[in-house]
Amino acid sequence: MTKVNFLDHHFACLIATILVLTMGANATDDGRKVYIVYLGSLPQGEFSPLSQHLNILEDVLEGSSSRDSLVRSYKRSFNGFAAKLTEKEREKLCNKDGVVSIFPSNLLQLQTTRSWDFMGLSETIERKPAVESDVIVGVIDTGIWPESPSFSDEGFGPPPKKWKGVCSGGKNFTCNKKVIGAQLYNSLNDPDDSVRDRDGHGSHTASTAAGNKIKGASFYGVAEGSARGGVPSARIAVYKVCFQSGCADADVLAAFDDAISDGVDIISVSLGKGSAPNLNEDSLAIGSFHAMAKGILTLNSAGNGGPNTYSVGSVAPWMVSVAASTTDRQIITKVVLGNGTTLAGSSINTFVLNGTEFPLVYGKDATRTCDEYEAQLCSGDCLERSLVEGKIILCRSITGDRDAHEAGAVGSISQEFDVPSIVPFPISTLNEEEFRMIETYYISTKNPQANILKSESTKDSSAPVVASFSSRGPNTIIPEILKPDITAPGVDILAAYSPVAPVTDEAEDKRSVKYTILSGTSMSCPHVAGIAAYIKTFHPDWSPSAIQSALITTAWPMNGTTYDDGELAFGSGHVDPVKAVSPGLVYEALKADYINMMCSMGYDTKTVRLVSGDNSSCPKDTKGSPKDLNYPSMAVKVEETKSFKVEFPRTVTNFGSANSTYKATVINTNSHIKVQVNPDILSFKLEKEKKSFVVTVVGQGLDSFEAPIAAASLVWSDGTHSVRSPIVAYIDRNIG
Repeated sequence: MTKVNFLDHHFACLIATILVLTMGANATDDGRKVYIVYLGSLPQGEFSPLSQHLNILEDVLEGSSSRDSLVRSYKRSFNGFAAKLTEKEREKLCNKDGVVSIFPSNLLQLQTTRSWDFMGLSETIERKPAVESDVIVGVIDTGIWPESPSFSDEGFGPPPKKWKGVCSGGKNFTCNKKVIGAQLYNSLNDPDDSVRDRDGHGSHTASTAAGNKIKGASFYGVAEGSARGGVPSARIAVYKVCFQSGCADADVLAAFDDAISDGVDIISVSLGKGSAPNLNEDSLAIGSFHAMAKGILTLNSAGNGGPNTYSVGSVAPWMVSVAASTTDRQIITKVVLGNGTTLAGSSINTFVLNGTEFPLVYGKDATRTCDEYEAQLCSGDCLERSLVEGKIILCRSITGDRDAHEAGAVGSISQEFDVPSIVPFPISTLNEEEFRMIETYYISTKNPQANILKSESTKDSSAPVVASFSSRGPNTIIPEILKPDITAPGVDILAAYSPVAPVTDEAEDKRSVKYTILSGTSMSCPHVAGIAAYIKTFHPDWSPSAIQSALITTAWPMNGTTYDDGELAFGSGHVDPVKAVSPGLVYEALKADYINMMCSMGYDTKTVRLVSGDNSSCPKDTKGSPKDLNYPSMAVKVEETKSFKVEFPRTVTNFGSANSTYKATVINTNSHIKVQVNPDILSFKLEKEKKSFVVTVVGQGLDSFEAPIAAASLVWSDGTHSVRSPIVAYIDRNIG
């Protein structure tokens, strides 16, 4: 049974009040807070959204003019506005007809080469350069550094005729024939008044999706190779919504409003919140819904809240939620001990120490003020400069590295954080076993010595493995929709950067680079955005859900992760850009299907008509369930230890050969569930012909100790195509 996630109008207003009291909403000096008033789709015919928004405000404002209160009017692609309101004014707005939801404009956060070859999208893969040049990728992020070689317009013709956007990048910013659009959204009143990227995140994501091919790119010689995007010939439109303090919901919606009308083909958004809001209070879900309605697919990072379960923040079924995983290139930083032992640690270290060996000291032996526990972590002010200076220090915690540096150490060796990051001085992190080896060496040696080498790349045969930081399901808003959808490279990704952005968070680190290495679902998301754009070059008429289905059903199967969360971590598996171009069968869902799903969640006819902008209605007699949405994966939450039987109705459309027959195979090594498909043979005579079937999943009960998750796969095959859908049953417990 689905948990009802629809917030009725007045209850939504109560929740908004609680959110403001607990989280704030970009409060202004006069005590007003910024709220988003979502009114649904734009009405058809002659209509002035701005006039409507000002009139609504005039009715509720006390002591402020409507134009002073209005922050942003959403009027190009959907209907709504952001305004500065008092609590009393917000309550009055809650009672107005035509309001779908009112919610505070809170902050979203950023979710911070070889990867394309690893996925099979090599430099020699078939492309359609002329078509690719007409594809526009919209990037909602921290801006862009337009002078980067990755964004050079050498060899590019004029922008596509369909482009309706503008270049309004602010001071000292010029677009070109590669970066064809730039806009700034700044409801936070940040002093940064340019689309120019001062953080580096936006340049990194944009170049990963659609950057030019740049030979010999590296980070100070580390990870050297060709840096390129998934669609190097495509154009980029930049929408800057993020600043040092975060990314405001009001600005994210404004960016969607413009991007949809500007004519972009794909939207990449590497932003998110720590937990998923309800759909009608989620700026990403609202913006991507209206993008979907106009034929534009949105790709969104799943989040960096892993390995915790229920941490995925990207939950709407009309956008693709992307997890992060490793590639077969691993960056290591070797530690060489005085006895000749070499240990392979983890970090991104570009420094070469001036010497072959340095004295090694343990943090607990480098203090006169702290107890042994604190000192071995190298925490706080424990370290004595006279005992540390000129030495390599051994710390039980990676958090002690900064203190070691400040105390004068030439390097630091700490216990492993499993994803390497760029370090401001020589650092290597070791796993538990290797850290104990170095402890044993230190204790047993009269004059222990060590050296930390510059990082190098090595082959990782275990890849792909989902990164520990990558957010996991289940989906807290729609439990029957499996999220994340898919995983892609998100660890140690080399891409363009801003030369004015800091390389590390150390103020003393003054390095400036054109390319850097980052990890996060922020990095995996633009990989899949580039692949979606690549698919679009072969199939420009495909709907967003058709592209989404192709991505999900052709993914590489994965065996699991280092945590017991399986499909809740990686969805269908690892994206396969080559196979996704020709999926065979497609699970297609259109706006009406999503509206029906919303009805099954508790939304009423009045609300869905505001959202859809048409005469949609919710059925009176049939309740339905979100599991009935024609989604490429199948998920269900069941009660612990109780038997269950669940049916998933599905329809596939033949995007392959006209005369073809597909047979169903269930891959199930889990004894806790049984899966049946009826019918199990589908015969097609025409292209775009549709066939329906039902998947029945029966289980005797799952429990939190032995089997919190039970998973299987349905594969339709005609001998050429394999169309695979994950099937997941789980209980409502902490699985990870």
